[in-house]
Amino acid sequence: MSGNEQRYIKEAFDEGWVVPLGPNVNGFEEDLRCFVTQSEAPSDKQVVALSSGTAAVHLALIQEGVGPGDEVLCQSFTFCASCHPITYLGATPVLVDSEPDTWNMDPELLERAIQDRIAKTGRKPKAIVVVYLYGMPAKIKEIMEVAQRYDIPVIEDAAEALGSCYRGQVCGTFGDYGVLSFNGNKMITTSGGGALICPSPEAKREVMFYATQAREAYPYYQHEKIGYNYRMSNICAGIGRGQMTILNDHIAHHRRLAEIYEEEFKDVDGLTFHKAPSEEMESNYWLNTIVLHPDLKIRGQEKAYQSAVKGAVGGAAGVTHESESIHTGSEPNANVEALRLALDALNVESRPLWKPMHLQPVYADVPAYVNGVSEALFHRGLCLPSGPMVSEEQARWIAQQIKHCVIRQED
Repeated sequence: MSGNEQRYIKEAFDEGWVVPLGPNVNGFEEDLRCFVTQSEAPSDKQVVALSSGTAAVHLALIQEGVGPGDEVLCQSFTFCASCHPITYLGATPVLVDSEPDTWNMDPELLERAIQDRIAKTGRKPKAIVVVYLYGMPAKIKEIMEVAQRYDIPVIEDAAEALGSCYRGQVCGTFGDYGVLSFNGNKMITTSGGGALICPSPEAKREVMFYATQAREAYPYYQHEKIGYNYRMSNICAGIGRGQMTILNDHIAHHRRLAEIYEEEFKDVDGLTFHKAPSEEMESNYWLNTIVLHPDLKIRGQEKAYQSAVKGAVGGAAGVTHESESIHTGSEPNANVEALRLALDALNVESRPLWKPMHLQPVYADVPAYVNGVSEALFHRGLCLPSGPMVSEEQARWIAQQIKHCVIRQED
């Protein structure tokens, strides 16, 4: 928090605006609109500030008419919030695997999934949810071409990608709707919150209608549709307005950490830093990630998976059900877990890559079109500290500790 957060919060308290409306909400939405339309994005895009990125996914699906019995194509390699809102609406997720360059939805597999669902059900999927994993732009040009061939709307989950661009256009502005998140670990935070990028002022008004309990225009409370309590508070929006003044600094810092990690790991055999595959893809490097070759040996690897995890891994991970089991049907390789434990012992938090949705027990019975890419990445990958409070010196030190954990052949 190094922008004008305190100023906007103080003004909200002084003026009495502590509810889900007010000058900070309006100002934050306008700041976001200006940011996402500064490049090649359509200028009529609008933004609605909401209580979470998950709420934004939910409302986008409602706007696309998703309901019971429908199918929605969703990227499998993602956090569950991309997928869960589909089930909120009684629809079925159809999971699509990734391509190896960006780790995001495979356009060729997407088209095969669409053709197969039409053949099997006689209906097109209702929407496509593509994700910009760890801030990395997807092959959105190819994905949009597929979507347009079959006239299926696209929802971009850009929760991790604020500031990322594809061919100069801000991620989240290619499809019908774009999702942003301001959770405490994102590029900027409102303590908790999100936003939905909408295609027009008319769409914004409809989203706001559903986000404020879908109240009809009568002097009493009249409800003809189901609405939700999804608007962002004026206090949280004040934090967001302050954070917007330092967003570009945050993006530059994340990209600088990526440069450091890439440089530090370039000569380490069996360890690969994931970087943007082409110059047309400008990642914000929300989280910097590495992949370990299965044959790479890590000190202490023989001790991996010897005891069950108690509670949540990570300070902001929330409440979990405790489990006495050590293993699940699919888990990171022993060298990845050994490196995570070694860093944890040094008070350095790292985490495995997202476990794909098609490997989650809750989605065991939904249709899935897989090619092995996301499962292999889950087995081999690790996320490294990447936030604005990680200094360049700390990133170098972390990289040195990781290299120390690697057992070289001469050792």
